[in-house]
Amino acid sequence: MQKTLKLLTLALFLSCFHLSVYAQQKADTTVTSIDADLINIFNQKTPKKYKIAAIKVTGNKYFDENLLISISGLNVGDEVVIPGGDNFSRAINKLWGQNYFSNVEIYITKLVGTNIDIEINVTERPRLSKFYFKGIGKSAVDDLNSKTGLVPGRVVTENMKRTASEAIRKYFFDKGYQNAHVTIQEIKDSTRSNSMDLVFLVDRGGKIKISDIYFAGNTIDAALLKKQMKGTKEKGHLTLFPSIDSGGFIRPQPYTFQQYMRDKGFLNFTDTRKVLSPYIRVKPFVSAKYNEKKYNEDKESIIDYYNSIGYRDAQIVRDQVFKNSKGNLDIDIQVSEGHKYYFGNISWRGNTIYSDSILTVILGIKKGDTYNMEILNKRLGKGGGAPDGSADISSLYLDNGYLFFRADPVETAVYNDTIDYEIRMVEGPQATIKNVRISGNDKTKEYVIRRELRTIPGEKFSRTDLIRSQREIAQLNYFNQEKIGINPVPNPDDGTVDINYSLEEKSSDQLELSAGWGGAIGLTGTVGVSFNNFSIKNIFSKKAWDPLPMGDGQKLSFRVQSNGRAFRSYNFSFTEPWVGGKKRNALTFSIYDTKFANAYDPLTGTYTAAAAGRSFLKTTGASVAYSKQLTWPDDYFSLSFSVNYTRYQLVNYAISQQLKLRDGTLFNNGISNNFNFKVALQRSSVNQPMFPTSGSTFLASLAVTPPYSAFNPGVVTQNDPYNFIEYHKWRFNGEWYVPLSKGTGEDHNKMFVLKLAAKFGFLGRYNPQLQISPFERFQLGDAGLSNQYALIGYDIISQRGYPVYETSNPRINPDQTGASQYFTMFNKYTAELRYPLSLNPSSTIYAESFFEAANGWYDLKDYNPFQLRRSVGVGMRFFLPMFGLLGFDYGIGLDRYTPGASLKDISRFTFMLGFEPE
Repeated sequence: MQKTLKLLTLALFLSCFHLSVYAQQKADTTVTSIDADLINIFNQKTPKKYKIAAIKVTGNKYFDENLLISISGLNVGDEVVIPGGDNFSRAINKLWGQNYFSNVEIYITKLVGTNIDIEINVTERPRLSKFYFKGIGKSAVDDLNSKTGLVPGRVVTENMKRTASEAIRKYFFDKGYQNAHVTIQEIKDSTRSNSMDLVFLVDRGGKIKISDIYFAGNTIDAALLKKQMKGTKEKGHLTLFPSIDSGGFIRPQPYTFQQYMRDKGFLNFTDTRKVLSPYIRVKPFVSAKYNEKKYNEDKESIIDYYNSIGYRDAQIVRDQVFKNSKGNLDIDIQVSEGHKYYFGNISWRGNTIYSDSILTVILGIKKGDTYNMEILNKRLGKGGGAPDGSADISSLYLDNGYLFFRADPVETAVYNDTIDYEIRMVEGPQATIKNVRISGNDKTKEYVIRRELRTIPGEKFSRTDLIRSQREIAQLNYFNQEKIGINPVPNPDDGTVDINYSLEEKSSDQLELSAGWGGAIGLTGTVGVSFNNFSIKNIFSKKAWDPLPMGDGQKLSFRVQSNGRAFRSYNFSFTEPWVGGKKRNALTFSIYDTKFANAYDPLTGTYTAAAAGRSFLKTTGASVAYSKQLTWPDDYFSLSFSVNYTRYQLVNYAISQQLKLRDGTLFNNGISNNFNFKVALQRSSVNQPMFPTSGSTFLASLAVTPPYSAFNPGVVTQNDPYNFIEYHKWRFNGEWYVPLSKGTGEDHNKMFVLKLAAKFGFLGRYNPQLQISPFERFQLGDAGLSNQYALIGYDIISQRGYPVYETSNPRINPDQTGASQYFTMFNKYTAELRYPLSLNPSSTIYAESFFEAANGWYDLKDYNPFQLRRSVGVGMRFFLPMFGLLGFDYGIGLDRYTPGASLKDISRFTFMLGFEPE
């Protein structure tokens, strides 16, 4: 008869290690006697050592037996002392501590001499099968699925249920439901062994909002203090507010000035004047949720605000959040403002490079200015530099190589409301750049990056050079602009500094693919690629094709486009940005050939190749451009020169019904040659190409053809004066980017940015006896997408909210996609407010609202820069590296409005692809 001895039961008894010992037989036997040896194990007065001969685990369904034995710490061959030993209690504690079992017991199942066999019996906790939420909406369920941390298949523990309940309550607490209650139902899953479903019954209760925020002890207007509380707002409602201006206010019952002043906290104020005329002001209806974390942050913001206006001793001595009679929250905040302080005398000590007077001017703090320690530190260069973006003391020294510079402000006297400071300077030696290291450039050759850097080994350290180097790397557009890291590592022992650049490559190439079948038109499609980091020298190296020869910073693009029989275009260009490899002198070569045909045959009612051969416009050209970076007035300037030739062939194709030959016939057959020389002066200081947040871009250009009529006066009397066209074309573009807010942390570039732009164009002639060139004019209106008129050199100027227009009268705007004539001069002004939604290099997305004003004219004497078509609207921009820019705009043409017109009549939805139109 095999008997077993139950040694240890519930873990509840383990805390005091009380052992209940009794003998029992297995269920399939009948108890007839008690094994005296097993009883004597615990009855013996002297502890005795026993050796574990075998270990068995029972009750486990999901856990491996060997794993549980390992966790218990018991091993075959271990010696245990009975009674008095703690081996079994420690084993149960270890298994119980896993939180996977609801009960753990250890049995001695056999005793032979001093050898014992033991059995570890476990009762596994049930596992989670499914979980549900009841009493809440679908959106809340979707949010809580991830916030509760519940995962089917895991063991259900009290901690799991408690954590999930707390997550649910916190979720609704943050939404203003402070009394949310959660009840958990456990339902056994009959389809799975030892599994259960959890049902969370959620009672949100009523939403509790902040009704009023009261301040006491303040002399600063409570409205200014409430303004600092960005995350804690009062519930919108009506409040009494006396005012001398009745605009926008509603008269309530009588209200005295004495009552008003006492309500503002001046409890002893008395006034003998009669009743005033008060008004009711509507507080804005804003989110009034109470969030404890944001409330604590807002209290710190109040103190920061006090400090910024001179109250450096200000503190919140008491605050209370409590429910009012209506069940909402009121907040009482009592402040102790202390005295308002001012800056006194500021002296300098330890400075030898710059005089006291120069440092004082740069510091920009005068005696009598309101005390603000944050401003002082920023003017010294601590904590991000001067708040207005001006120079600070630190940048003055760092730009001159004094990397080890330090400035410490020390209070020297505090008297009445004035504080004197002494700025103690440690200038240190000038640091020399020792090593410049670059990492993360997996594709781009290191020399391509190094030639852009302003930090050269052997030269003096300069913070300005660091900032400029970061901008130049960003302008390459080969790297994630948000991940460009610059880490100066000072070496005080030898007065040098190592500079480490960390980069993350991104794709800057673009692919354009489309195909279709246009019925009678035929095959339509586009194949275009732009390689912006190409390596022409490795084009014949088999190893470099992985998948393409890349890394030398050259640009190669080609594009083939076809619209069946109606249109086809071939374009090829190549740019070497550093000719010779020593200076930023770029050389660009491009060729193109385009044909636009009237392929519709009215006799057959279809598009035919024969019709396309009878009426078409063909443009063939090439250009060579050379640009160089200038050093004066500064090195943001560049000067470019280009020589361009374009040949226009017209076969039964009229580009304008107003374009006539001298004999009065329509100019629709012939060849025109456009040979011009163009010079352009540009200055660009934008900080990054995709979403600029600061800087500006200016471009002034002049394109001129030879004055053929001066060489050959007979051109004036020729029937066809367009064989060699002559003109001079002036362009000016200016763009400014102004940050309106400041991002923080990882989102330091997430800010509102104001873009201001102005554009001007003028096309003139040498000889007044000749018409102004029919080519190179300006098309205004619509989305600015290229069309057939781009084939004849027209600059396409977009204006959102308007169709293409051809008159200078802003009130005349017929709904059309083209015009019969095009302007010789134009003005355009734009203001855009932008905000980035994503700055990820794989998808840069930003939203914008805009105001535009533009118009065109045909003659200088009609030019009126204030006679403009105006529009407003909103838009989105998506930049995908492989496909370029994708944009959508909804514009409202303000000057399109006529009495009875609807919003639909004066608005347009526009789309852009590949580039930002002018």
